[in-house]
Amino acid sequence: MREITLEKILKAKHDFWDFVKETPLEYCPRLSKLYNADIYLKREDLQPVRSYKIRWAFNVINSLSEKERKAWVVCASAGNHAQGVAITCNKLKIKWVVFMPVTTPSQKVYKTKQFWGNFIEIKLVWDSFDEALKASKDYEKEHGATFVHPFDDERIMEWQATIWLEIHTELEKNWKEADIIVCPIWWGWVISGLISVTKELGKKTKIIWAESTWAASMKTSLEKWKNTTLDTVETFVDGTAVKRVGEIGFKIAKDYALEVISCPENRVCSTILDYLKEEWIVVEPAWALSTDALKDLKDVVKWKTVVLIISGWNFDFERLPETKERSMKYEGLKRYFLISFPQRPWALKDFLQCLWDKDDIERFEYLKKSAKDTAPVFIGIKTDDKNNFKMIEEKMNNLGFKYRDITDDDLYFELLI
Repeated sequence: MREITLEKILKAKHDFWDFVKETPLEYCPRLSKLYNADIYLKREDLQPVRSYKIRWAFNVINSLSEKERKAWVVCASAGNHAQGVAITCNKLKIKWVVFMPVTTPSQKVYKTKQFWGNFIEIKLVWDSFDEALKASKDYEKEHGATFVHPFDDERIMEWQATIWLEIHTELEKNWKEADIIVCPIWWGWVISGLISVTKELGKKTKIIWAESTWAASMKTSLEKWKNTTLDTVETFVDGTAVKRVGEIGFKIAKDYALEVISCPENRVCSTILDYLKEEWIVVEPAWALSTDALKDLKDVVKWKTVVLIISGWNFDFERLPETKERSMKYEGLKRYFLISFPQRPWALKDFLQCLWDKDDIERFEYLKKSAKDTAPVFIGIKTDDKNNFKMIEEKMNNLGFKYRDITDDDLYFELLI
């Protein structure tokens, strides 16, 4: 394995000093108060492409030989890596093609095009990143292009480590040192770089990895003690939805006995909305992972100096309504029911007796059917206290309404919402 040294880290930082931004380390008063800790945000979302992917894209592509540069560069991406490669190839005048899943948020596709200049071709294929990765590898073989892997390249560790170096430098100014760094999953190389430079500098900083529950490729692999490919992944946290982590990244994580926090996707939605409400920042799901992990680390981070790596904010605003729905579903403040309504006058008036003062009907769908005694109603109810739903159900039972709660039935929920 390619050895990582402080000299290589400093060289990587020197090579892109005028191209890749040194992002701020910002103290977060809200989170610090909430968790009784000194919590800082490493704002990689403020990079030119709004993601820390630009660091590794430049470091890898800038190290290509003249022959490799003359060949077309090809890569696969769920969005952020593509933007890093795009701006790098445009600067270095290298032609390239990128394969992205059809499910990639339109905002990320749009922003990739903004950086493309005359040097890019975008191909949208299949449904997942893993399928896009396979298509890009096939393209490499067929056309003799130079493949730039989004995570499984040892050169990536060097630029990853530059993040840690910047964190260390900023904290040192205030006579502080990071006790814990929480990093969102990025296929293993971010964590590998952080772990490697921690050992290189002899620091005692603990590295914690955050990933989404339905794309828990690292957690599953560590539990099974071998790198494991998941059968399926949930793509809401699109920037981290991979079925398999990088091989060397997994080995380093295993040797380090890495702690992994799995964050439920719907809970991540609540974290996104918290940032929007409190800091007026719109963040992408992967951006929110490191912050969301704090909800499982309350006792661990107390009185500690904690750094959250904020990876990017390429958020598709069309997903904001879904984010709100999923957040309220997690918080228990909104539920959906199928209710059998009697087809008689005043049936709705009778049902309204089930609701409390601050309960709100946000969705109501009903079509009267002839020659039938009852008809189904689809209804969405929002409340300010999740305990109200227990009383609502008790009242429906007392009034003889037959109903089914479909909030947690994914098939119904996806069909109707």
